[in-house]
Amino acid sequence: QVQVVESGGGLVQAGGSLRLSCVASGRTLSSYAMGWFRQAPGKEREFLTAITWNDGRTYYANSVKGRFTISRDNAKNTVYLQINSLKPEDTAVYYCAAKLITTAPAMGVTNGFTYDYWGQGTQVTVSS
Repeated sequence: QVQVVESGGGLVQAGGSLRLSCVASGRTLSSYAMGWFRQAPGKEREFLTAITWNDGRTYYANSVKGRFTISRDNAKNTVYLQINSLKPEDTAVYYCAAKLITTAPAMGVTNGFTYDYWGQGTQVTVSS
């Protein structure tokens, strides 16, 4: 069992920045990848980025490259999502999730249905 808790959301003006945090606890996290997803009202869940605990390899959706940065702090069991140049269309609930990795390199990290544990989400609202 892995517990995942997100924080850091809020109301931000367009052009601003935000850093979301995701604290993971439970099983040996080195066997997991951590992903960030978001879901806006009336839209499907969208993969944003992911990182593997053991070697820090990162994965990004093309739509967020250059504005979103994922990082991890192994000592704090925390994964961060830095979002810059926020746009109103970034408004969504942002979720962190954990996926057990069984292959090298990791496979399926962009597919939310392959993730095993999810946080409750944190709301990000960007005003124009």
